[in-house]
Formats: sequence, C-alpha cells, structure tokens
Amino acid sequence: MDKEKVNILERALLRERKARKQAEKILEVKSLELFNTTIQLEKANTKLEHLLVEKTSQLKGVFKNINDAYCIIDFSGKILEMNDSTIQLLGCNNDEEELNLKDFLFQSNINEVLSDFLLIKEKGELKDFKIQIISRDNIIKDLNINASLVINDEGDVFAIQGIARDITIENVDKNKLLESENRLKNLILNLNNAIFLEDENRVALLVNKKLCDLFYMPESPEQYIGQDMSNGAEQSKLLFENPNEFVIRYEEIIEKREVVLGEEIRMADGKILERNYIPVYKNGVFKGQLWSFNDVTLERNFYRNIEAQKQKYGDIIANMNLGLLEVNNEGEILLVNQSFSAMSGYSEKELIGEKAIKLFPLNVLEKRVKQEQLMKVNEESKSFEITAKTKKGEKRFWLVSRASNYNVNGKITGAVEIYLDITDLKNLEIQKGNLLNKLEKSNSELQEYAHIVSHDLKSPLRSISALTNWIKTDNKEKFDDFSLQNFDDIENTLEVMDNLISSILEYSSITSGNEEVNEEVDFNFLIKELKTVLYIPENISVNILNTLPVIKGDKVKFQQLFQNLISNAIKFNNKEKGIINIKVNERSSFYEFSVSDNGMGIEKKHFDKIFKIFQSLKKAKNSSGIGLSIVKKIVSLYKGEIWLESEINKGTTFYFTIKK
Repeated sequence: MDKEKVNILERALLRERKARKQAEKILEVKSLELFNTTIQLEKANTKLEHLLVEKTSQLKGVFKNINDAYCIIDFSGKILEMNDSTIQLLGCNNDEEELNLKDFLFQSNINEVLSDFLLIKEKGELKDFKIQIISRDNIIKDLNINASLVINDEGDVFAIQGIARDITIENVDKNKLLESENRLKNLILNLNNAIFLEDENRVALLVNKKLCDLFYMPESPEQYIGQDMSNGAEQSKLLFENPNEFVIRYEEIIEKREVVLGEEIRMADGKILERNYIPVYKNGVFKGQLWSFNDVTLERNFYRNIEAQKQKYGDIIANMNLGLLEVNNEGEILLVNQSFSAMSGYSEKELIGEKAIKLFPLNVLEKRVKQEQLMKVNEESKSFEITAKTKKGEKRFWLVSRASNYNVNGKITGAVEIYLDITDLKNLEIQKGNLLNKLEKSNSELQEYAHIVSHDLKSPLRSISALTNWIKTDNKEKFDDFSLQNFDDIENTLEVMDNLISSILEYSSITSGNEEVNEEVDFNFLIKELKTVLYIPENISVNILNTLPVIKGDKVKFQQLFQNLISNAIKFNNKEKGIINIKVNERSSFYEFSVSDNGMGIEKKHFDKIFKIFQSLKKAKNSSGIGLSIVKKIVSLYKGEIWLESEINKGTTFYFTIKK
C-alpha cells in the first residue's frame, strides 16, 4: 500500500473518532434532560393524585350534605353509602349497617321495580324514575329518582349512585287539584245552564248535557269533544225565532270578544234563553271562549202570569157583571160580591156560611160540586158549566172559573170562583144547533140535487156528442173543411161543458165534513203519488225542498188541493225548463206550505179574481175556472188561509196554511 492511501485512511479514522465523541456528548446531554423531565412528571403525578383525592373527598362531602337523598347501591339493591337526607327519608337510624332497597318496597312489586331500576345498565342513566316506598316509620312516600352508574379505577361498573326527591306532598297537591278539577267539571256538566267551551280554533273542549237537550243535539256530550264547531251557529239557526239575526249576532260576539251577560234570545219553539259569553285569555293571549245559555222561559212566563193574574182579577172586581165567590175546603161560602147576589137572587146574608150545593140543588150542579171537592187535592184550576135555579126558580146557565186558594205555607185553604151568566149564549147555541141541523139537511139535499143534475145534464151531452160524431163520420166526404171545423168546435164545446159539470159537482161535494175522515196523511208520500198520476211534461220538474209533515185529515181533499195547484203550475208554464217547488215552514199552531213555479206569472190586479168560481185568466177547454176555488174551499175547511205572490214572466208562489 503506498503512502498516499495510508494518509487517506488515517484522515478518515480521525474524522470518525471526532464524530463519535460529538454523538456521545449529545447523548449525554439528552439523557440528562430526559432524567430531569421524568423527575418533574413524577412530582406532577403525585400532586394530581393528592388533588383527585382532595376533590373526591370534597364531592363526597357535597353529596353528604345536600338536602335531597343521595346513596350508592350495588346491583343486588344493597345500600353501600348514603347521606343524612337518605337516612331521614328512609326513617332509619345511623347505627343500622345492612340496608337494602328491597326492605322499603311493597312486597307485591319488588321484582317489577328492581327490574325497571336495573335498566340503567343498558341506558347508562335513569331520569325521573318514580317509585313508592314504605319508610321504617310506616309512612308511604313517593320518590322521583335520577341515577347514574359508578365506575372503578379499572373502568368496571360496580354500583349505582342516585339522588331521590320526596314528591309525596307534591303528588297529594296534584291529586287534590285533579279532584278539584274533576268536581268542577262534573259540576259544570250537570249545571242547569247549557255550557259550551271551545278553544281559539273553535274546537269543542267541554259540552254538557243541558246544551244537548236545549239545542236538540242528537249525540251524547262526550262525542262533541274535539269537533270543529265553527259552523255551529249556521247549523242550529233554524231553532231560533229569527235565524239570520241569530247567526249575525253570534259572529259579531266572536269577532268583538267582549263579555256578554244576560242577552235575551228567543227560540222558534217559544223558549226564552239568556245568553252569556266570556272570552278566555291566558297571559294576555286569547285561548278560547265560554258560552252559557240559561232557559228563563218559566221565569219570564211566571212574571207575565203574575201581571196577567193581577190584571185579570182587577178586571173581574171592576166588572160588576161577573159573580164572585170565595169558599173554604168544606164548600162553605166565605165571600160574595153584589153581582152574584143579583145573578142568584139571594142576598149576601143568605149566602155567607151556606154551601152552594144546598142553595142550588140541581143534580147536575150536585155532581159538579162533588167533582170540584176532589179537585182541591190535585191543585188545578178549572172552568166548567153548571145549570142552576135562582131563588125565584128560574133555570140559568153559569160558566164557572175556579182556582185554589193558598195560605202563606202553600196549603190549600179553599177556592175562588168566578161566575158568568151564559144563559143567553146557551139559548143562541141551541138555536145555532137547530139551524146547523137544518143547514146540514139542506146541504145534503143540495148535494143530492147536484148529483142528479150532473147526471141529467151529462146524459144529453153524451148523446149530442155521440150524434155529432156519427153525423161527421157518416158524411165526412160530403162536408167541406169549414163544416168539419164546426163539428170539431161542437165537440170541444161539449167537452168543456162536461168538464164544467164535473168541476161543479166536485166543488159542491167539498163540505165541512172533513172531521168524518181523520187519518194520518204523509204529505211526502201524497206528492209522490200525485207525480205518478198527473201528466208532467219532461221539461218540468216537481221538487220537494224539505220534509213535509204528517197531518190528520181527509187524504182525498189534500190530494185535490195539491193536484189543482200543481196542475195550474204545469198548465201555465211557458219556460223551456219548468220548475215547481213545494216547501213547508212549521209555525207554533199551523203549517205554512208554498207551491212555487217559474211560469208566466199573474198580474196583481187578478189576485182576488182567480179564487172566485168560474174565473179563469186563460181560456182553455181543459180549464173550468173552478180549480183554485176548490183549493180555497179545502184550505178554509182546515182553518187556514191562502194567498199568492207573483211577478210577470218570473213565476208565481201560492202560500196556504193548515192548522195543526
């Protein structure tokens, strides 16, 4: 190896030695730094351990001293640790060592409670868990528990820690409040006032039975809860005397949201109601509205009756033409006025203390008096007629009005009787009866005569019609068109005469004997029958707009009534699409019917004329001019009235009433 190569190797070795020394020096420095860091970490760890122990001790102290019960239990229910509040809650002594949650549970549900409680293993925590325990001093307590798992240093779950709050008093208060609310609700539901509560969206929250009864609501009160009642006024408006006015005022009250008290409204059936409205607010926000309706019909009528009675008896006393007696329970006369003395012929002295049965000893009166003695028990007022003899022996007819007399304790002490001499009226009634008998006989003879005349007139008409037809048929080729037209005119005239005779017979047969036939007639079925019998063109419809009533009477006469009105409406309808509407409105003592059409109409100047016999505005061979006369006569038989409203080219409506 030459010298140059040796020099290169020596220089390389020297560099290597220098590098190793530098590396050893750096390693020595880093080792020292690592040693110092380790010492510092050990000191910090020691401090953290002391701090953790200190904080754990402080935390335990907090749980020991909180007002709510705090305890740690294992999964078998054994209580490992607890604070003073827990000891007080369980009613235990401080020296008790072994305690278990099972010791404080009801025996019947230990397993169920522990099973639910141990679900904390799955969930990791338990919130608002409610149980009921029995303390050592036998007090039942309701607890609300919030719990979580306890984990040891190795990260294993070994127990449950929780805080329990005694909510017994709170539950008692809630139950009392609930009971109070239920009592209040039951009180409202059973009030004599109709009550209806709805929320801000018009959904029913409370409905009581009185409301359902008052407004004829078909379902039970519970079934209306939760329903939208925004259309309630419109649905019930027909129950009121002024339906549209009721709806307008109802919506006005809701819009204004102002308190309404004691507002009077009247129903169609005669009831008088007081309406009250109270808007409900919570923290200034509208939450709903409370309605109440009080039936004050009896109260109003009571005061009216009192005034009427005052007026009645004031007039009686002032009117000397009426006799007045006051009697006790034995029928002895206690008081008499001058008019009765004049009617009976007895002086006041002769009447006082006597019994009417002795003074007026007719058999009829005797029976009446005995009946009236019985009447005292049932406390009813009554009017009746008696036949009596005056002191002079004259036979008189008296109308007696009797009302019981009461003392301050409400006990019947006798009666007050008002006497009206109706002898002249009774004599007129007797004369009227005789006259009616004669009229009835005369009407029967006239009706029989009408049948005979009808038959005698129709026979020659038929003969003339037959002869005319034969002549026209046998000589059809010989007669010119003008002659044939004359024959047609003769036949048409004969047909009109035949129709006129039939109508006269029909008109004369309508008498006041409708009481003889008193069957229940369903007007809905009656109209249905007529629609199958009458010829109704395809362009005309006959409609029933609402349910028609069932009325007792003569079905044939009712058929005649509607048949004539519907036939007229068909006959005089000039529209492409004819409409005939039938409707009824129920009033307190009668039904009001209407038959309307969209035909040619009638001028007002003819309104009275059309109801007269043989009066027809349009001459036609099938019109006798008697139809509306028959209608008016039938309506009169049922104590009703008929009238019409009409406008040219727009239509006509016939109105008529039938008494209930």
